[in-house]
Amino acid sequence: MANKPAKQPPENPDAPVIILAEPQLGENIGTAARAMANFGLYELRLVNPRDGWPSESADKAASGALFVTQNARVFESMEEAIGDLTCVYGTTARPRDMVKPVVTPETAARQIHRHVQKREGRTGLMFGRERWGLNNDEIALCDAICMAPVNPQFASLNIAQAVLLLGYEWFKQGDPETLGRRTEFDSQSGEDMGMAAKGTRPATKKELIGFFEHLEGALDESGFLWPPEKRPNMVRNLRHMFHRLQATEQDIRSLRGIVASLSRGPLRKSGKE
Repeated sequence: MANKPAKQPPENPDAPVIILAEPQLGENIGTAARAMANFGLYELRLVNPRDGWPSESADKAASGALFVTQNARVFESMEEAIGDLTCVYGTTARPRDMVKPVVTPETAARQIHRHVQKREGRTGLMFGRERWGLNNDEIALCDAICMAPVNPQFASLNIAQAVLLLGYEWFKQGDPETLGRRTEFDSQSGEDMGMAAKGTRPATKKELIGFFEHLEGALDESGFLWPPEKRPNMVRNLRHMFHRLQATEQDIRSLRGIVASLSRGPLRKSGKE
């Protein structure tokens, strides 16, 4: 029996987008969608769901949150899925050998609200695969890593649990007149990334990725990214470095101009040898 057409979700452009990397089971997507709906998160993006899409099992597991599952968008790559976002948090339970801010769910939620208040573009929360989470290349696309304080002897959360935890923290940072509350421990963390942009806006992930590809192409031509077996790690390190700059769209235009100028080689100035 076919499901009834889903209602359009309420518009909430301030809410973070939820991105799932290669989810395996429709049931897991559905329960994540249900958790999203609990806390006012309506936009779901899927990167290469293993069993295809749409999914009847996802709709059933969503328990009525069809406005999330049936309006979900599917992408072939993570780069495409986050292209229009300006700030993305990657969720992981494993320490990574990367120089990136590591924040708690509470701090991530506070930063997302600040990002929205400054009109610095849309944000996203990236979640990994059921078995092994996000890979290093996906983490490299993120501005910060979000780790929940859980039992180190059993640190793994399933997708729905992770979405629920982040959604709850985001939701309770909203209207102070609701059941969400502040405690004496809030705003005491030194984890804030301190993003600021005057006269411009933060670069979108699509703009950043375009710059990365431009730079890496020029470095391939110059022979910098050598030998081939070291190239992936060198590329990731470069991307981490530029992510830490929290570049604006003006920064990206300037950086691409610099790369293009260097690629052309030196120009002889008029009247000089």
